[in-house]
Formats: sequence, C-alpha cells, structure tokens
Amino acid sequence: MTSPTSLANLPSPALIFDVNAIENNLNKMIAQVGGDTNRLRPHIKTHKCREILEWQLRLGISSVKCATIAEAELAADSGIPDILIAYPLIGQNALRLHQLARAFPRTKFATVVDSARGIDELSSGPESLEVFIDVNCGMSRTGIRPGPELIQLSRSILNASNLTFAGLHAYDGHIHDPQVTDRLRAFTAAMKEFETCLTSFAAAGIEVAALVSGGSPTFMMHSASAMSSGIPWQCSPGTTVLWDAGYAEAFTDLDFEPAAFLFTRVVSRPSDTLACLDLGHKAVSSENPIDNRVRFPNHSELVFRSQNEEHLVVEVADTDSLTVGTELIGVPWHVCPTVALYDEAWIVRNGEITGETWSIEARRRRISV
Repeated sequence: MTSPTSLANLPSPALIFDVNAIENNLNKMIAQVGGDTNRLRPHIKTHKCREILEWQLRLGISSVKCATIAEAELAADSGIPDILIAYPLIGQNALRLHQLARAFPRTKFATVVDSARGIDELSSGPESLEVFIDVNCGMSRTGIRPGPELIQLSRSILNASNLTFAGLHAYDGHIHDPQVTDRLRAFTAAMKEFETCLTSFAAAGIEVAALVSGGSPTFMMHSASAMSSGIPWQCSPGTTVLWDAGYAEAFTDLDFEPAAFLFTRVVSRPSDTLACLDLGHKAVSSENPIDNRVRFPNHSELVFRSQNEEHLVVEVADTDSLTVGTELIGVPWHVCPTVALYDEAWIVRNGEITGETWSIEARRRRISV
C-alpha cells in the first residue's frame, strides 16, 4: 500500500483494506489452480467480509470454507451456493446448522465430523446435509486417524436418512517450515494419511466423492496434488486473500502481498525514549510474543516494550521522532484474529483513502441463526 492521503480523517486504531492488493491476491489464487476456480474453496475466517465474498463469486469462486455458523450465514446471504463448515458442530450448533439450512434452502451446506456423537447430533434434524469426515493428518487438533473407526463413521453417515457422505477433509496447519524442501517433506508425510484413508475406503467399497484440504503455506502443494488426482480435490487457503507479516516473512516463496493494514497514532511520549501508540491487545492479535504482533515497514527501528488493552509502548532511537500525533501504518503479524477485532475496514484504492468502509459482519458469533 502506498502512503494514502487523508489519514487525518481516520479514527485510530483502524483496519484498512487495500483493494488493489486484494485483487492481485485473488488473481494469484486462481492462477495457482490453473484458472480452474472449481478447485478453490477459500476459508473466509481471514476476512469475514461480504464484499470479498461477492468479489470471489464474481470471479467464479462459488465454494467457501468457514469455521462458524455466523460465517456460514454471511456466505449464504452473500449468494455463495456451496458452504463447508470445517468445524465439529456439537450441541446447539448442530441445531443452528439445520436452522441455517431452512433459512437458505437454495444453499448447499456441509460440515465435518470426527465422532459418532457428531453424526448423531447432525442426523437429529430434518434438513439434508452433506458431511465430510475430518482426517487428522498430523496437526492433532481435530480429526480422526486412518483405521477401522474411519470406515465405521462413514457407514454411520451413509445409514443416516438425512446425511450424505461427501468425502474427506484435512487441514495441515502444523506445517510452517520456511524452507520449501522441508515444507514439502512435511506435506508428503501428512498426505500419506490421506492416501491411507483412500486405500481403506477403496477396500471397503465406499466411494469418496471429494477431497478438501490444506491451508496457505501448503497451497501450491495441494494445488499440484489436486491437478493429478482422479477425485475432485479443492484447496482451501484462507490467509492468501489478505496475507500478513508473519506469512510474508516465513514463506518468501509464496507470491502474495499484504492487503490488510493497521492505522495507529502516537498518543503519548512518557519519556524521551518511549512512545505510546493506540494499538493495544484489542486492536491487533496478541497471541504471539510482543515482537511478533505488528510490523511497521517505515519504522523498523522501533523496539516493542509493552502492550496493554489500548496501549503499545515502543522505544525510539531518535528522541525527536514520533512526536505526539504521528501517524503510522502497520502490517499485522497474524491477520485472521486481527481482522476479527474490528467492526469495519476502511478502503484504499490506488493508494487513496476512499471514505468507504466494508463491514466485518461475521466477526460476530451470531448474526440471526
């Protein structure tokens, strides 16, 4: 993003979307799958934004992945016809998915399961749903390892009158190797779980109709696998649409660019060497160590000293720099949870603040269902 004009008119802290960078990233995502948008099922957790969903749909990306009922509702209301909730829906959330299916009868909804309890919860409602089995390919967060229980789960889905066994889902979020060769080695090991599963299903005479897999670091590897697979195989990167400083520094081989930025001001100079910015925990994701929460490209000399709910204290090398009122543009280290902290994003086109805002609607846990 170039230096936008009229920053003085923005409140701080603020989230900024650069639509030129978003357009470039979307085009690169499509190019990565050889122009076949049917092979893309981007995760919308990164942006949670109607305008980006509608933009993807105009480009021919008609399938998405999400993690919450609110994200699924926003996608359906934005006209997305094919939505996968890649999260186990237990208890009231299973009932909410049935409510969502009733509210949007023209939308195809699917979700994932990795337990008999999950199947029981989903089969208790009247609406027809597609169900993917979630495969644990090494991250060990959700999912099931290859084995007899996998086949048993698929048979339970097939025996449920309102459920359709749609295929397999896997997320390899544990793979963060900066070197491509190391990442490829880890990816190959993870995909052996998929291969073992497919062999088990073939032996049991059960058809696997589709595969959905991967995140952003392994996007290019999944896209290559999808090209050579005989089964419809969709890639599900999320961060690629907005990118962030963490991925940009770790994965220099991936040709995406930051499209989400943070605007902040110096609000205090508590000492000659310290400056306080209005970019606290509530304005930027803070799950990482303090040095890896935000990058200021034009102020790489800053040393982060402390952060609280509404304050970020940095040490300055030049005591005369960063006077009170100084405006800074940062790149979030982890964009997905950072975007979720904001109600809206201010829009930049061609380096200019337009005054337009896009709502981050699905940051809410509940929209209407």
